[in-house]
Amino acid sequence: MPSPPPARFRQLFAYPFRAFFASAVLLALLAIPAWLAMLLAGWQPPTLLPGLYWHQHEMLFGFLNAAIAGFLLTAVCVWTGTERLHGAPLLALWSVWAAGRLALLAGEVLPAWLAHGIDLAFVPLVMLDAGRRIWRARQHRQLVLMLVLGALWLMDLGFHLQPGGPYARGAMLMAMLLMLVIGGRITPAFSANWLRLNGADPDAVRVLPWLERLTLLSVLALLPLVLLRAPAALLAPAALAAALISGARLALWSGWLIRREPLLWILHLSLAWIPLALTLLAASALGWVAPTAWLHAAGAGAMGSLILGVMSRVALGHTGRPLVLPPTIVWAFVAALLGAALRVSAALHWLPWTLGVGASAALWLLAYGLFALRYWRILASPRFDGKPG
Repeated sequence: MPSPPPARFRQLFAYPFRAFFASAVLLALLAIPAWLAMLLAGWQPPTLLPGLYWHQHEMLFGFLNAAIAGFLLTAVCVWTGTERLHGAPLLALWSVWAAGRLALLAGEVLPAWLAHGIDLAFVPLVMLDAGRRIWRARQHRQLVLMLVLGALWLMDLGFHLQPGGPYARGAMLMAMLLMLVIGGRITPAFSANWLRLNGADPDAVRVLPWLERLTLLSVLALLPLVLLRAPAALLAPAALAAALISGARLALWSGWLIRREPLLWILHLSLAWIPLALTLLAASALGWVAPTAWLHAAGAGAMGSLILGVMSRVALGHTGRPLVLPPTIVWAFVAALLGAALRVSAALHWLPWTLGVGASAALWLLAYGLFALRYWRILASPRFDGKPG
């Protein structure tokens, strides 16, 4: 077997997934310790937003947007058969994302309007590149991703204008909706294909088009209820209905049949956090649990685990490597899922708060640290098969 090609920094800008996945991981490893230092040690950096809001923003719009850009700009090139974004244009786009992180971290140094503007510029540029490819290829089915991403950007705008308002909750709903759209595209398709290749029945994975649409609509319907702070009599049953619908959809994909393939079970388990988060949203609306419980189930649970799973697969497939997960990354998946469970348990007061937060942060860092150690060379090296990208 030939030795792997050497890692080079400039190779990160040969394909969007390389630069943005590496950046998402780096932010995941830096932002959580920074937040803990603010929370537990009283560190007060000159952030544009107060500490709690900075933490919320960087996980919802910094970390998530990097992962979205890496996946979407890579996938759109494949879907439309267009030349990949790479080289100087990709470096310029990445620089906007990086400048946004620095602007918010050192916001007191810059005029507030400039720091806000730098951060808000990134997603429209991503949408412009992806949208023009989709439009020219007449793949109108993909425009739903543009609509959801646009809604997520509007939540970012609202967050900047009113950090303590309902926009973080609205953004989490849109993040879940985006995960349901992307997860609904890749999870059943990959699972059915794996079953076929392993001599099992791919028809065990059932996708019902009407249920797909109902799932997305049920979550989308929660957005105005959350933004307008609807009474519990409206929000709780709507959230519970969305939980049951999304749970039924996931169950029809028969995830237990692919339990031997970690690149697949991580997708199923990550998406399972969404109906749990929606159930906790209903419970929080009724005052039964803390409102942070559903946010962490969706964020640390669904988002943190799904991003890890998708990055692991995309980085292998798009660098010409076989889809065989490095053994250490299985432990990264386990750490991410367990860390999310501890964070939600702390929010539910099942664990002492400091213990739960500290342990969940340590497991988060372990998960993304293992990914960084194993995947850095993959992301920063030329394709294994010698092809461009």
